[in-house]
Amino acid sequence: MAYPREGRGDRRPSPPREYTKAVCADCGAECEVPFKPTQGKPVYCRDCYKKHAPPRRESRRSLF
Repeated sequence: MAYPREGRGDRRPSPPREYTKAVCADCGAECEVPFKPTQGKPVYCRDCYKKHAPPRRESRRSLF
């Protein structure tokens, strides 16, 4: 028996993401992250991550 496709293909719903509480290495605020932090690696809150994230490359289309 074939089931009708809905939306963008036949993707199954993913399970809800589990968040882990962490402390931002920059400002010290408590935050939640969608991964289990690795000891020795800094974890940043959303605002501090923006300051530490590598700059985004420009797309080739914007150069012409």
